Amino acid sequence: MRNVFIGRGMTKIVNLLFPLRCPVCDEIVPVGEGKACRSCRGKIRYIREPKCQKCGRQLNDEAKVFCSACEGKKHLFDRGVALYDYQSMKKSVYRFKYKNRCEYAAFYAQEIYKRLKNEIHCMEADAIIPIPLHVSRQKSRGYNQAELIAAHLSKLTGIPLEKNLVKRIRKTVPQKQLDARARQNNLKKAFNIKPNVVKLSKTILIDDIYTTGSTVDAVARELKCRGVGTVYFITLCIGEGF
Repeated sequence: MRNVFIGRGMTKIVNLLFPLRCPVCDEIVPVGEGKACRSCRGKIRYIREPKCQKCGRQLNDEAKVFCSACEGKKHLFDRGVALYDYQSMKKSVYRFKYKNRCEYAAFYAQEIYKRLKNEIHCMEADAIIPIPLHVSRQKSRGYNQAELIAAHLSKLTGIPLEKNLVKRIRKTVPQKQLDARARQNNLKKAFNIKPNVVKLSKTILIDDIYTTGSTVDAVARELKCRGVGTVYFITLCIGEGF
């Protein structure tokens, strides 16, 4: 009991010295409101049904099963889910990736676990794998944002984290600068998989933003070539479907 008391006391001291910033507005979170301002939580737009049964995009038509992007393309991953509508959280993710707001990762992981728990349970995954950065990019940034989320989510779900299983061996042009076809070519032979992947049957890839699916497909290709049967993904943000 004493240890619990000391732990809570230390947490309060840490929060006073290094107060958390809200992932939505980036202001200091008021005491007692958790990891995000209570008022800001209502500004977040979550992906809800109906959604694409392949990539997880929000759909506007309940009669549709897949979004237009997935109807016209054969993906190598099996299925994915997304947490946020991109437009409502793009500033948050930008700060997380480029402004050293690493503390956002715990909030994101809790949100994923809270809202996508059933989907994660149904995936029955053997491992959680973050989409890797090239070593030079991770060195300049100081961290891999997908790995931070994956580490927190692994603790919440109990699914083992495999952060070194997939390596990015080519320094590619940022995907956001390319069109769909160029994205695919950009990622050819960009990833390498360690030999012990054969022990895995089902995996969950973690990334921050899903656009065309080219990055997830590239990693899924390598995993499946080495014996992984099923590759799912979870992403923080995704654009609208139609």
